[in-house]
Amino acid sequence: MSLVTSKEMFKKAYDGHYAVGAFNVNNMEIIQGIVDAAKQENAPLILQVSAGARKYANPIYLRKLVEAAIEDSGLDICLHLDHGEDFEICKQCVDDGFTSVMIDGSKYPFEENIELTKKVVEYAHSKGVVVEAELGKLAGVEDAVKVSAKDATYTDPEEAAEFVARTGVDSLAIAIGTSHGAYKFKGDPSLDFERLEKIEKLLPNFPIVLHGSSSVPKEFVDLCNKFGGQIPGAAGVPEEMLRRASQMGVCKINIDTDLRLAMTACIRQILIENPSEFDPRKYLGPARTAIKDMVAHKMRNVLGCSGKR
Repeated sequence: MSLVTSKEMFKKAYDGHYAVGAFNVNNMEIIQGIVDAAKQENAPLILQVSAGARKYANPIYLRKLVEAAIEDSGLDICLHLDHGEDFEICKQCVDDGFTSVMIDGSKYPFEENIELTKKVVEYAHSKGVVVEAELGKLAGVEDAVKVSAKDATYTDPEEAAEFVARTGVDSLAIAIGTSHGAYKFKGDPSLDFERLEKIEKLLPNFPIVLHGSSSVPKEFVDLCNKFGGQIPGAAGVPEEMLRRASQMGVCKINIDTDLRLAMTACIRQILIENPSEFDPRKYLGPARTAIKDMVAHKMRNVLGCSGKR
């Protein structure tokens, strides 16, 4: 088994009307929990590294941990750069052995986004690496990505088709109402499925990506709040909406905040109930299991990718 691109994963997902989970990683326990779930569920897997994770853990450590996970689990894994902010970062990750990179030019005007994305696509494709881009702006905060609600813009379907044709990008992250982080909706959550349907019709057989798709399960919100957290009510994207999106051309759904909540809730509970505990293995071990359970739930009940490897 080896590091692979997402190309074959996305083809199967599109034809099978399910989505592949792309899970953000920051340390060993998170990687182990995610990979254990994928092995248990016999599911395709994308592990992705954000700018914040690169700064925190060092990309060399993360890449070697992923290589160890492949050797240990026997899984094919796609290693993806999440929200690459410029050509240099994308090039570095391609050169470092990543099999997929995202260039996020969504903050630029349309033509500048195209120009930047084409440059990354040309370099990555020459090395056998696939590229994800973004069109439209999601509100919210995730690591270095910070967009206010007033600056968020939905993806224009006609522009999406033109963007893909002119850049040669392999997948496209769109904005239809999701947002980064745990704090999403003041009112009832809503995704623009009519817009998604238009994009899918203009881009048939093309992989669409959803960012900002945390669901913030109520049990973890309650647990965080019980043990000193400040997480609001379950304000994430309802899981039934994500299931529907995965049947409408969305082949990749990013999941990060849900993992953080599961891990943090578990650690808080252990340290509050056992304040004298100082052995990291005693709280990171159970936290790893909490991540595994969360990922298995997402694969089985939300993404529909269990048994699809």
